[in-house]
Amino acid sequence: MARIKGRIRRRPADWDRFAQWAPGAAMLMLAVIAALLLGAALTERSAIHDAPRAPAVAAPASTVTTAAATRDTDLQLYDVIAARVRAGDGYYRAAVEEQRARGFPVRPGLAVRLPTLAHVHAAIGPYGLMVLAALLGVGTLVAWHYRLRDVAGTGGRLRIILLLVVIGAVTGLKPQYLALHEVWSGLLIALALGLYRPNRWWPAVLAGALALAVRELALPFALLMGALALLRGNRGEALAWGAVVLLFGAALAGHLAEVARFTTPADPASPSWFALRGIGGVTSNVVLSSPLHLLPGWLAAPLALLPLLGWAGWRTRFGETGFLLTLGYALLFAVAGRDNNFYWALMVMPVWFVGLAFVPRALASLWASARGN
Repeated sequence: MARIKGRIRRRPADWDRFAQWAPGAAMLMLAVIAALLLGAALTERSAIHDAPRAPAVAAPASTVTTAAATRDTDLQLYDVIAARVRAGDGYYRAAVEEQRARGFPVRPGLAVRLPTLAHVHAAIGPYGLMVLAALLGVGTLVAWHYRLRDVAGTGGRLRIILLLVVIGAVTGLKPQYLALHEVWSGLLIALALGLYRPNRWWPAVLAGALALAVRELALPFALLMGALALLRGNRGEALAWGAVVLLFGAALAGHLAEVARFTTPADPASPSWFALRGIGGVTSNVVLSSPLHLLPGWLAAPLALLPLLGWAGWRTRFGETGFLLTLGYALLFAVAGRDNNFYWALMVMPVWFVGLAFVPRALASLWASARGN
């Protein structure tokens, strides 16, 4: 008890020390933000200009229609694999053979996508994918609406937030991009955030598990949610996220084993994904996966980073989760992924730009602190 009383007595002095260095820290933070935005503008990377373009490899006429042949080679690949699965071929044989025929790498096993989306695509067809995407998009907006109604700091901003979700998701929801796994996994991550409640977390866990089943790049999201649940004392939720990760690990091991059955050491291997592109990797991924690609690069690149500041300034549990999620994927894009992997950013595009709604508040708070107010 004496120790506790001693700590309580020291709190005013501790606060005085904090007040003394807080303005300097705020000024330093503003300077760092300005430097990052300027650096983003100066080191802007655009795969439109810089990234290597895969040659337009025509698929065999027997497996691809004339309309499909006009699509991007990656999208052609997923279309053809789904068509073969629909025709009765096994997924792994079809995927490896089609990637090999187009000169795409099939080693390591992660170069071959998980089979979930191909089976869904085969079952419901391209028009079914459009309907499913529309339902998932509307469901995500509804979930966010009900989730944020009672969250502190959203007063007067709810419509703006929902609009920013639409802006972030709109590129991936174009019908021609629905064959991309990242589009679906990203929407499911956004849905999981909207469905999450501290006392009713299982719908979010289910949505997160589906995101992980579509694309393994959802693993950081599942790990983050499990870690936050553990830190907040929600052991049941933490165990649920842990179970999802363990089940995914077992499924991934099975996936890699199946790919290995159809590959040989002579098959092409993928170049390393650890490209260490730095800040340019973050900005180029975000710009090229969003409507920001319509703007000049020197303007689009800083705008791609600003949402991180807004998320950091939203001081709620929801804001904390969003900040850690977007920051984590930003670090991933800085370290891993080549220029032609820019579409990985679709994993977080539906939630990325939400931070823009809180940028004015974050800047105002930092400025006030810098002035000692």
